[in-house]
Amino acid sequence: MNLSDQLSITARENPEKSAYTFQGQEKSYQELEGAVTKFASSLHALGYGKGDHIALVAGNSPYFVIGLYGALRAGVTVIPVNPIYTTDELRYILQNGDVKAVITMDVLLEKFEAMADELPDLVHYFVGDTGAGLALENSSLSPKLKSFTHTLETGSVDFERPVLDEEDTAVILYTSGTTGKPKGAMLSHRNLYSNAQDVADYLSFSSDDRVIATLPMFHVFCLTVALNAPLMNGGTILIVPQFSPQAVFETADQHNATVFAGVPTMYNYLLPTGEQQTHAFRNMRLCISGGSSLPVSLLKSFEELFNVRVSEGYGLSEASPVTCFNPLDRERKPGSIGTSILNVENKVVDEWGEEVPAGEVGELAVRGPNVMKGYYKMPEETAASIKDGWLYTGDMARMDDEGYFYIVDRKKDMILVGGYNVYPREVEEVFYDHPDVTEAAVVGVPHPETGESVISFVVTNNEALDEPTMLSYCQDHLAKYKIPFRIEFMDELPKNTTGKILRKNLRDQLTQS
Repeated sequence: MNLSDQLSITARENPEKSAYTFQGQEKSYQELEGAVTKFASSLHALGYGKGDHIALVAGNSPYFVIGLYGALRAGVTVIPVNPIYTTDELRYILQNGDVKAVITMDVLLEKFEAMADELPDLVHYFVGDTGAGLALENSSLSPKLKSFTHTLETGSVDFERPVLDEEDTAVILYTSGTTGKPKGAMLSHRNLYSNAQDVADYLSFSSDDRVIATLPMFHVFCLTVALNAPLMNGGTILIVPQFSPQAVFETADQHNATVFAGVPTMYNYLLPTGEQQTHAFRNMRLCISGGSSLPVSLLKSFEELFNVRVSEGYGLSEASPVTCFNPLDRERKPGSIGTSILNVENKVVDEWGEEVPAGEVGELAVRGPNVMKGYYKMPEETAASIKDGWLYTGDMARMDDEGYFYIVDRKKDMILVGGYNVYPREVEEVFYDHPDVTEAAVVGVPHPETGESVISFVVTNNEALDEPTMLSYCQDHLAKYKIPFRIEFMDELPKNTTGKILRKNLRDQLTQS
């Protein structure tokens, strides 16, 4: 079984049921099923099939949903990408991912035009209309551009689907690495389907659920929990293009939302504006939090104000992503990521891979049908992460006597800014590319609004180099959330005897200043 086939089953069982709402428009499962099939048939007619890779560079919209499921139905591997990435970040993924075509939006075409010469193997750009009034024929990419809507309309519902093996790669998710360039986690049809089904079962999703999807769909948290899982059992997805407290409350109120999924930053924004909005959550049966630990005080305040249960969970791209959730049928433990979900095993191990006793800290390892095939074109990195069928997460954790897990420290030096992962090495590489920078180090510090902020320490050989100049440089090479909040210039960076930069000393320096 795979996501595409499951959608067909759901559509047969609930043809008139609302599959999603978007900006006042509502589409039934029958309509979504037809659109997915027609888009798949058009891709097939254009020569796309098994073995081809299509990048999905779009925001939360029907274009994303239809593009994803249509490509999967055609047997194509989909690479979801953050649409706010810079050309540098996009170019690497498109080249490394051997992308043949892109599904995107008209307002993003400038980025692709800027790097067209470096992507000669890209055959088509399927472009969604945002209503911005941009004329595709005026683009330098015009010969390769195809209207998403026209492509959809020219498709056929009489499409003979290719036979898909459950181990075929369905999606490649690029996750920023601590050692430099992002790595593409290859998720099979089995990986995605099993995790969506297990999450749907664990959280008791039904056709009565109306799930707010305001987390970015290109991120695996939203992809599985707020998109794929609701579609398994005939739920309705309430698509919110961009997060804001007002948009969430209005959507919840208008459509009687029953489930909300967000990161701690979102809960932090919703709480202070929620005093006059509690009625909007009157039908909410469950709120889901992930991405980082939700402060216990915030969790309790949110539950008291809205009279709704908040369930924290844990996951990572390499596991499709969910491995743990606080259960709904028994005690919820604030501060815990919960227990292993159905069909997934979690354990805490020492440096030799041996399981440690309850209460002791070690590395969290995961095993199950949700664990990735490996990293695309990176066999050594794959072997270092998956050992004897277990995925080693790099996160330090402990388990209590009742099987509840707690994350003690986040993966290596990752920084979480507003729900987005920022890895220091990726930002440091940008600094090192500057001709006047000799050394750079990046750390994260607490921030009241975004959870954490990025602070950079730089050693330069040009005394005239200042913070505004470097921030302008960063804006050209990094997505907005990765840009440092502050840049500190130093004569030298603290190091140990082997020359390794001591990030802890830098963090301590910030707390003492």
